[in-house]
Amino acid sequence: MMDILDFTPDFAAAHAYFRNHPKYTPSPLRRIKGPGGCTVLAKDETDRMGLGAFKALGAPYAVARILDYKWREQSGASGLNTPEARTFAASQTFVCASAGNHGIGVASGARDAGAKARIHLAETVPESFADRLRALGATVVRSGPVYEDSVAAATKDAETSGDILLADGTWPGYTEIPKWVMEGYCVIAEELRAEFEISGAWPTHVYLQAGVGGLAAAMAHMIRLNWAVQPELVVVEPQAATCLQDSHRAGQPTQATGPESNMGRLDCKDPSIVAWAVLERCDVRYAVLTEEEGAAAARQVTALGIPTTPSGAAGYGAILHEITAVLESAAYRPLVIISETSS
Repeated sequence: MMDILDFTPDFAAAHAYFRNHPKYTPSPLRRIKGPGGCTVLAKDETDRMGLGAFKALGAPYAVARILDYKWREQSGASGLNTPEARTFAASQTFVCASAGNHGIGVASGARDAGAKARIHLAETVPESFADRLRALGATVVRSGPVYEDSVAAATKDAETSGDILLADGTWPGYTEIPKWVMEGYCVIAEELRAEFEISGAWPTHVYLQAGVGGLAAAMAHMIRLNWAVQPELVVVEPQAATCLQDSHRAGQPTQATGPESNMGRLDCKDPSIVAWAVLERCDVRYAVLTEEEGAAAARQVTALGIPTTPSGAAGYGAILHEITAVLESAAYRPLVIISETSS
């Protein structure tokens, strides 16, 4: 089983893909006020490639890799820029479940490639997300009361239709495509590494919010792989969906139980088995936020000039609960990922 859980991304290929993308620029690293007088380094993903979230780096990259692979398999040719390849892409449909941003990434990637997308949303996902998906040309299907129901519906849809399932979670029998999604997220860590190599101002702590765990695992892998100065890594989850912390304590992937969370993009009860395995080897600790704490963090970060949500501000929320000795240390230099915009 360890082979399917292995994550050895070709991050150079992902970086090269985005450097050649007309919408790509590195997201800004901002400095905002934190508790106890500390300065928080904030990687601002709220305008990433015009999609408003870090997931612009995941699904669109996976769409391109999948189409290139399938086209080479069919035609023996590489590249998607020929009329024949575009005709082939137009015959392909991507299916996924989403709590919001992953679906937008799939829809955007499919649209840019000339393919189609069908996105399953739970009833808890705001209609504003559904409208954004439709504006990107995707078909939206409401599937069940909660996120896990939409995942099951998307999986069954792909099995029945023969279309391409592009999930960001992993489970036994389905791991390889989500690894490509995570490979795209590695670009964030590489952008940060390049900036810190120049400035020398490496963070002492990195706070990584997690739903199924793809972003947290990709970041943790890259940080442990090639950052010159190693920080403490803190994975942040909603109290209502602590699937990764529960899995860590159990020593195996474990489903969380809890009510619906207002940290909607983090409200995932089943961990990605690949993300769990990565985090287990990356020496992380866990922090948990209540609903009130997530909402308060979003208000504070928004007031500091980066409009975001409880999901986007979760890392900042964890900083608010660090012990006084950490916050007041002159050496403390925390980094968070502001993962999505509120607009």
